[in-house]
Amino acid sequence: MDGDGTVVDGDRVHEVEPGTHWHGRTFRSCSFVDADLTGLVTETVVFDGCDFTGALLSESIHSGSAFRNCEFRRARLWHSTFRGVSLLGSSLGEASLRPATFEDVDFTLASVAGVDLRDSTLDGCRFRDADLARTDLRGATLRGADLGGARTTGIRLVGADLRGAVVDPSLWTGAEIAGATVDPAQALAYAQAHGLLVD
Repeated sequence: MDGDGTVVDGDRVHEVEPGTHWHGRTFRSCSFVDADLTGLVTETVVFDGCDFTGALLSESIHSGSAFRNCEFRRARLWHSTFRGVSLLGSSLGEASLRPATFEDVDFTLASVAGVDLRDSTLDGCRFRDADLARTDLRGATLRGADLGGARTTGIRLVGADLRGAVVDPSLWTGAEIAGATVDPAQALAYAQAHGLLVD
């Protein structure tokens, strides 16, 4: 299935050979349900409305690719790498995302609710308007991340590094945040959110 510029509509993919490299392809409404995609490499590939439910994506590498409005329920992404990837509007509920590498990943409008991302490095990632309710980010690094507009009810940020992250005031009152590292501006916002007067 290698090749550049190919558009695939509605296909069902069961497995790929380890190390398969897709470049510049587009997959629309394709099913990868329970597929073995171990070691898959994608570069500037677009997956639009595809279903990865239960798929095995361990040790896969994705650079500049886009997974738009895709379903990843129960997918396993152990030891996978995402660089400059968009997960716009995708649902990652019940997915196994650790350990994995995320660099400059766009989770805008994605659902990551309840997902285990403990100790993950998510520096500079964008979670604008994403659903992060009950997401476990204990010990995670979120330096410079953008959580503006994200739903953060019950989010777990104990021991996380939030320096430089953009967050809404509601995060300071609705998150488990003991032991998190914050910058001075965030410390001030935390104090104000808890009714303290800072003079």
